Amino acid sequence: MSDGPFDVFALIIAVIAFIIAIKASSQAAELRRRLSSLEEMFHAQRPVQPPRIPADVWAEASATPSAAPPPLVPQAEAEAGTPPPLVTEDVSPPPLAANTEADAPPPRAAPALAPGFEERLGTRWVVWIGGLALALGGFFMVRYSIEAGLVGPGVRVFLGGVFALALLGAGEWSRRKESISNIAALPIANIPAILTAAGTAVAFATIYAAYALYGFLVPATAFVLLGLVALGTLAAALLHGPALAGLGVVGAFVTPILVSSGKPDYWALYIYLAIVTAASFGLARIRLWRWLAVTTIAFAVLWIFPGLDTSDLQVAPHAFHVIAGFVLAALLVVCGFMFGPTIEDGEIEPVSSGSLGAYLFGAMLIVLSSAHADLALLAFTLLVGATLLVAWRAPAATGALGAAAATVFVVFAEWAVRANPDMLVLPGGPIAGIAPTAIDSAVTLHLVMAAIFAAGFGIAGFLAQGRSNSAIIPVVWSVAGVATPIAILVALYARVAHLDRSIPFAILAVLLAAAFGAATEALARRETRPGAMISTALFATGTLGALALALTFALEKGWLTIALALMSLGTAWISMQRPIPFLRWLAAIFAGLVTARIGYDPRIVGDAVGTTPIFNWLLWGYGLPAASFWAASLFLRRRADDAPLRMVESAAILFTALLAFMEIRHFATGGKMTDAPSLLECALQVCVMLALAIGLERLRQRSRSVVHNVGAVVLTAIAGLVGVFGLLILENPLLWRTDVGGAVFNLLLLGYALPAVLMLLLSYAVVGERGKAYANTIAGGALLFALAYVTLEIRRFYHGPILSSGATMGAEQYTYSIGWLGFGVVLLGVGILVNSERARLASAVVIALTILKAFVIDMSTLTGVYRALSFMCLGIVLVAIGWLYQRILFRRQVAPPPAPQTSI
Repeated sequence: MSDGPFDVFALIIAVIAFIIAIKASSQAAELRRRLSSLEEMFHAQRPVQPPRIPADVWAEASATPSAAPPPLVPQAEAEAGTPPPLVTEDVSPPPLAANTEADAPPPRAAPALAPGFEERLGTRWVVWIGGLALALGGFFMVRYSIEAGLVGPGVRVFLGGVFALALLGAGEWSRRKESISNIAALPIANIPAILTAAGTAVAFATIYAAYALYGFLVPATAFVLLGLVALGTLAAALLHGPALAGLGVVGAFVTPILVSSGKPDYWALYIYLAIVTAASFGLARIRLWRWLAVTTIAFAVLWIFPGLDTSDLQVAPHAFHVIAGFVLAALLVVCGFMFGPTIEDGEIEPVSSGSLGAYLFGAMLIVLSSAHADLALLAFTLLVGATLLVAWRAPAATGALGAAAATVFVVFAEWAVRANPDMLVLPGGPIAGIAPTAIDSAVTLHLVMAAIFAAGFGIAGFLAQGRSNSAIIPVVWSVAGVATPIAILVALYARVAHLDRSIPFAILAVLLAAAFGAATEALARRETRPGAMISTALFATGTLGALALALTFALEKGWLTIALALMSLGTAWISMQRPIPFLRWLAAIFAGLVTARIGYDPRIVGDAVGTTPIFNWLLWGYGLPAASFWAASLFLRRRADDAPLRMVESAAILFTALLAFMEIRHFATGGKMTDAPSLLECALQVCVMLALAIGLERLRQRSRSVVHNVGAVVLTAIAGLVGVFGLLILENPLLWRTDVGGAVFNLLLLGYALPAVLMLLLSYAVVGERGKAYANTIAGGALLFALAYVTLEIRRFYHGPILSSGATMGAEQYTYSIGWLGFGVVLLGVGILVNSERARLASAVVIALTILKAFVIDMSTLTGVYRALSFMCLGIVLVAIGWLYQRILFRRQVAPPPAPQTSI
């Protein structure tokens, strides 16, 4: 084998080792700087002894009688035991200065300055570069000896080992030398750690070269030696800091990759990994290095994957690996449990919860990969039960309950899919990579496990209430206690009953609802504790959920939508009886679930909708949820107008509109639901949307709900778009061949006259409530559709039910003018009778259009008597309209003449 891989591997190991050592040296330098500052502050704050006074000063003071004697220090007064002699002369001592040395506060240590460029260069960088040079020097020396043929392979390996031991010995000697030195610590690089890291890297490279390059070592011996080096590195980390710990844990978990054999021995591998994990967890616990525990768990979980994709999966060693890792994590990593670190009560610690969840995830992978083998299931059940126990004793691991519940659901859901491969078939075909063959496992074992899990999570979730002063702890327990039994019941229903009607499962759902209901009442009677209200709401929601499942199991598939909607209504009603804020959000969440359900299949029951108009599955699938949401909104509105209420109100409006839309679609297509739109469908859609908009406008005047406000505008806009693009363009019988029906009661009456009336009513409904432009726009639409109805009805009179065929003759053109003119006169009469300015303005618009038609169309197309009659009638009508305006609407009163003056 060539020496190239050895060079590359040596260089990589050296660089990694010294990058890790750089971090350690920086941390050690910072610790030394802080220790130096603390020592200086300690010496500065010691009591200052008074200075000794020389003898000549004492003599000079005694020879001068006018001078005051020097004051005694407190220690001298205490030793003398007698007061000083009183001075008889009135001699005042000289005033003391304000800032005397005796009164000055003790000096503080000056803050340590950050090292400059020169100091960094001389004390840190040269040390790091020197350590890297040492490791590379050893590697290059071996390379040179190989290239020059100076020494044989055995001597090369021996020299590499000697050099590694020399570096390790130098690191230990420098550490001890530094610890016994009396020189003050300086912020320099950690030389012992760098030397030890270099020695460790050379030892790894030497053993690997002896195994991989020269074949001096068998795989077992190389494996043991590399493992011992890794464990020794972890042990040295107790003395040299976290850098060596990182190097040791990486080397320990990478060693099985470097030393491999044709037939892997998983028992030897996982026993070795258990020893490494125990050493790493122990070091992390002693030094409180969370990062080391997280790194170890990540590597341990990754080592599960290589053995999962083999055809002959060995379940026993894999189960041992996850169980051993779980036990070690519970003993040494989980805070507040056994030998784990201490933590404040009621706090969920991420590493504690994540460590248990990681090994649960590994156990779940083993179950899925082994096709639910009995041993894998037993190991998984053991770990789930242990998770409940650890979380019960150590609140810091409460977050692992979520991982336990999730993995339990995944296991049972995958088991259900294995027995029902048709559930994998989507509209686009089977899911890629998943075989359609179901692999059955022990049904009895799964049922027993399901009962144990449901009872364990449910009972523990109930008993955990009131045990903690933190609100989040009981809430997590209640979520797991409610969600897990329901999820397991759904998975078993899919597996055993194949999603068909099942009375036994409906009975189980009723019993589960009764258990949740009893738990709700028991919690409601207890004294108030942190998280009690939310937990009570969750158990109440579980009651409703189980009842909804009972309806789903006992009835057909489409009733699931109805059951979820009834859950929203029931939750809203419970929120009235027990004002728990979380219940309002639950009602909104159920409404969202129902909405998502119809997004998956708008027909709810697929092709089984039926052909009977109105009274089909759409009425139950959309009508009952709509009624439930409207009733739920009434309950929620009694408390507050908040986000949950608006979500439920939105769902109520949406389902009401969808009920109308789907029923119209069903009726217009004869139950097929897939045909293209028609004039009948567009006409019904416009009329129903306008009617709903009118109802919402009236409702919002009382509720002042923003949802009702926006809903009315949205429905009006939809009706306008369908009316303009559907009735006037895409389905206009004047443009496309369409049979409009009879002479009077036909599609024209439904598609143009009725929408015009509804638009007029809607415009009056928004007067004074919205802007004037908004109301006038709707009124303009009413006028447009009314004029279109008059025009199309005249066309129907001349051409029969097919309006798009035949030429337009003079009599027809004259009738259009007479019809428009008569329509304008009717509008004017209505405006005069009810004193409506809007009707009179509409009349003016219609008459203006008639005048325009007369001068643009009639003058060029009509001939003979029709042209004369057209203009004669137009003139007579215009004169009559002028007379009406002068004599009735704007009549001017003539002032009477003044009375004659009479003289007295």
